[in-house]
Amino acid sequence: MFHPPTLASLAHDLAAGRTTALQLTEAALARAEDPAGEGARAFTHIDRDRALALARASDALRAAGIVRSPLEGAPVSVKDLLDVAGQTTTAGSAVLRHAPAATRNAPVIDRLLAAGAVIVGRTNMTEFAFSGLGLNPHYGTPKNPWDRATGRIPGGSSSGAAISVTDGMAALAIGSDTGGSVRIPSALCGLTGFKPTQRRVPTVGTLPLSTSLDSIGPLAASVHCCAVADAVLAGADPHALPHPLPLTGARLAVPAHVALDDLDHTVATAFERALARLRAAGAHISDTPMPEFAELATLHTRGTLAGAEAWAWHRTLLAEQGSGYDPRVRARIEAGGRMDTADYIQLLTSRREWIAQVNARLAPFDALLMPTVPHVAPPIALLQADDALYSQTNLLMLRNPTLINFLDGCALSLPCHTLGEAPVGLMLAAPGGADARVLALGLSVEKVLRS
Repeated sequence: MFHPPTLASLAHDLAAGRTTALQLTEAALARAEDPAGEGARAFTHIDRDRALALARASDALRAAGIVRSPLEGAPVSVKDLLDVAGQTTTAGSAVLRHAPAATRNAPVIDRLLAAGAVIVGRTNMTEFAFSGLGLNPHYGTPKNPWDRATGRIPGGSSSGAAISVTDGMAALAIGSDTGGSVRIPSALCGLTGFKPTQRRVPTVGTLPLSTSLDSIGPLAASVHCCAVADAVLAGADPHALPHPLPLTGARLAVPAHVALDDLDHTVATAFERALARLRAAGAHISDTPMPEFAELATLHTRGTLAGAEAWAWHRTLLAEQGSGYDPRVRARIEAGGRMDTADYIQLLTSRREWIAQVNARLAPFDALLMPTVPHVAPPIALLQADDALYSQTNLLMLRNPTLINFLDGCALSLPCHTLGEAPVGLMLAAPGGADARVLALGLSVEKVLRS
């Protein structure tokens, strides 16, 4: 497996003159356009000419003593649901291939460009972001870098985002996370991913899945990379990042309900090993009752926010071009149409009450710890061949990350496997607004896990 460089290492090399933005971009484009690689499935559009122009502009500014941010000159990919002026936003779909091009950039695109990022292209995804597995029958499914001979899922919905980083086609990827779509592919592919508190990063100019839950976040090689990207996306100062919080005395909760159910052996072993290392570093880890997690399925008996809000956006397009949808995605969206207005309003009310209860339970703790997903990446072919297995696996992969989206919280997924093992993610999460604390703790957790 390729080991992606951190933004900090690239910045040091650029500052020392050991490389240039143009050289980094040419290397990223070469990997993305390699017919023997995963680029054809990782990207829906490669913006070669513009990327090279942005790289040359970055080098010219650096030569004049201007470095706009720690992202200056770094190749970055963006998920194909973010508007880029002059390009069609397809969201991994066939039905939008010929839709009008965007007339303006999404605010997060403008922020990336202003920070000096070199956007190399738009990454593939589960159609309309409605699955945590990453399969796409229209543009293909990029293969997980682990056990590529078997052909395992990358995770979704930000599938191409993850592979663009693992395969050196970008130093940083921007994805979206409605029920884990940044954290799931990060966990399955051995990357670090961050889901911010939703309100911190604007979703204007983003094709929505669920306006109540959608968040924009990075996938990268380290917590520091995610913190830099998050600051840029949120319009904050990327030079004023959180300092590591010591693990000595840190109060971490492991939920006793739901999140540890049905773990496979690899995930269970890696998770317990990670907890042991954190305890040895001085963290106080408590098994904590979280009965609210077990209540979530009951709250969703009549439907989900994602389903109802996706149906509201797609119902006209489905009536016109429904046969062009991925049938599995279409079925999930159409299920949202069976939720009536009263059910939807009741779920919004129940969510507010649920958030208050969970926040109160987490008040004594600095963060929550759990496996990001309960299983390692399964083979693509098995899921393509079996609708029931696809649905079962999708729900399993989404289960733990969704808890944090419904909480309106923030979360990091960090690799916690050892070299040579299947990638496993450790999720560090907290209620909404605790982003700086999660990132600061994440810096220290990462150091322990990598030691």
